[in-house]
Amino acid sequence: MKVAVFSTKEYDRHFLDEANQGSFDLLYYDTRLDLSTARLAEKIPVVCTFVNDRLDSEVLLRLFAGGTRMLALRCAGFNNVDMSTVKNLGMRVARVPSYSPRSISEFTIGLILALARKICKAYLRTREGNFSLEGLLGFNICDRTVGIIGTGKIGAQVAQGLKGLGCTVYAYDLYENRDLAALGIRYVSLEELFRSSDIISLHCPLTPENHHLVNERTISQMRDGVMIINTSRGALIDTESAIRALKSGKIGSMALDVYEEEADFFFEDYSDRVIQDDHLARLLRFPNVIITGHQAFFTVEAMRSIARQTIDNIRDFEQGKLGGAGSD
Repeated sequence: MKVAVFSTKEYDRHFLDEANQGSFDLLYYDTRLDLSTARLAEKIPVVCTFVNDRLDSEVLLRLFAGGTRMLALRCAGFNNVDMSTVKNLGMRVARVPSYSPRSISEFTIGLILALARKICKAYLRTREGNFSLEGLLGFNICDRTVGIIGTGKIGAQVAQGLKGLGCTVYAYDLYENRDLAALGIRYVSLEELFRSSDIISLHCPLTPENHHLVNERTISQMRDGVMIINTSRGALIDTESAIRALKSGKIGSMALDVYEEEADFFFEDYSDRVIQDDHLARLLRFPNVIITGHQAFFTVEAMRSIARQTIDNIRDFEQGKLGGAGSD
């Protein structure tokens, strides 16, 4: 069975080939899936996509008309998929809901430590032979209050790790994790979390209800000099509001592994081109901001898990084991 695999890099092909072992005919495309590239999946029953591929109603209708019946997502999130159209068409969707929570949780804690101790700034200085400590004064995260928004598998591991480092951890989620509560992690309202946290880390899926969760109003509720970490979904943060808060000092530091307009830039090399996004270009100039290119998941362990689960999902579809439209 043929599978059209979009948005692939050399590393994707390596791990998918390793997991596939010749089971399926994987047709790799480095281009993203959108209306102009959907023709590449003509007469192919399975389309395999990643986070920045476009799967709106128009694209889905085009894929379905061409014979595609299954979407194999190489990611956990599905906010880029028009699920109502998927259900109306009777297409099958499978994702990778839990490929390596540890990869993202470790990366998140690494970003917190890098900002708190100004590690990136120090590294750039010493590369130029500057070993001065001026401007590098950091702070201990021990005894700081950290607010975790979203305590699924990733958020829970971040909470546990920070608790182990001596932080006071508050959490917000629609559903309380009893294991975290048993560790002394306190569930609070969003308003209290914003008001009480020195560091806020986002770990929730993007929904219409939490789009721009971090905005001018909610930032005003936060402590002066708050640190904000986002390794979840870019559109959880209103970028314009964040930039204004960085300029005023309301946000003391910020780390973003995701960005609300990342689709045109992340996973690509723009080192010899002008970035045609004023907000992103502005963020890159702040000395107290770290931006990484959707890298938090990117470990050997995670890539192997993603590839294996993706191939298993496709096999389940081939064998008729996949559930109803839109099921995992």
